[in-house]
Amino acid sequence: MPDFSQRFLFDDSDIRGELVGLSDSYSHVLAKHTYPQPVAQLLGELLAAASLLIGALKFEGLLILQARSSGAVPLLMVECSSAGELRGIARYNAEQIGADAGLRELMPDGVLAMTVDHKAGQRYQGIVELEGATLADCLTHYFVNSEQLPTRFWLSADGLRARGLLLQQLPADRLTEPEEREASWQHVIALADTLQNEELLGLDNETLLHRLYHEEPLRLFDPRPLQFRCSCSRERSARALISLGQVDAEALVREHNGRVEIDCQFCNERYLFDAADVLQLFIDGSIEAPSDTRH
Repeated sequence: MPDFSQRFLFDDSDIRGELVGLSDSYSHVLAKHTYPQPVAQLLGELLAAASLLIGALKFEGLLILQARSSGAVPLLMVECSSAGELRGIARYNAEQIGADAGLRELMPDGVLAMTVDHKAGQRYQGIVELEGATLADCLTHYFVNSEQLPTRFWLSADGLRARGLLLQQLPADRLTEPEEREASWQHVIALADTLQNEELLGLDNETLLHRLYHEEPLRLFDPRPLQFRCSCSRERSARALISLGQVDAEALVREHNGRVEIDCQFCNERYLFDAADVLQLFIDGSIEAPSDTRH
C-alpha cells in the first residue's frame, strides 16, 4: 500500500500511536507545481501531519492545516478528509529560498491554523505561532497550548516520500498512578526521539516499531488507505458564479471578453463559462457541463 495511515496501541500503557506514509499522493501534489526542494519538504511534512491528525481526531468531515508567514513561504495549506483524501498547495518566492533553508528561515513570524470542519456540527479552529524549529515542534506546541491529550509528532519528507509518526497519551486506564503514567510516557517518547529521518523514511512500519519498541508489547492495526483527490468540480465553480448574482456574473463575463475561467489552485484544473453558460445557470439553476463538455 503506497499511501496509508496505520494505528498501533501499547498494551501495557495508556499510549496510542499512528504511522503515515505518503508517496503517490505526495507525488500528485508536487506534480501540480514546481516547488523548490525546501518547500516540497515542508509541504510533504504538512501532508503527513494532516494524515496523522485525521486519524487521531476521529471525526467525519474535513481537516485543514494552514500556515502563513511574512517570509519566503507566505502560505502552506493542506486538506485531508475523513475519507483519507488529500490535497495541498504552497506559495513561495523562489528568490528568497536557500538550498538548506528550514522552517524558521522560510516562515518567520508565522502562524499555524488547524480547522476542523465537521460534516454535521460546528466548525472549530485553533491557532498557534510557528515558534518551533520544525513543523513537528509547532504541532506538539499546539496540543500543549490547547490543553488536549499530550501528543508528539515526528515528520520527514524528501520530495519523494513523506512519513509521520504520532504518539498520544490516552486517559488513565491501565496506569492510574500519575508518576507511573508520566514515566511510561517519557520512556516511549525518549525511544522515539532516537529515530533518524533515514529510518522514518526508509523502514516499513513493523521494522520501525520493532527497532524502537521491541521490548514493549504493542498491537499494530490494519492500515487505512490515503489518496490524492481534489474537491474542485465544475459544479462548485458554477455555484461560485451563482453566489455573485446574475448581474455581477454577467458583468464578469463581459469584462473577460465573453468567457470566465475559474482555475483550481490545488490541481490546476480549469473550468470555462461563456455568456450562454452563465445565463443558463440563472434560468434554471443548471450546473451541468454544456454539450461540448468544457473544463
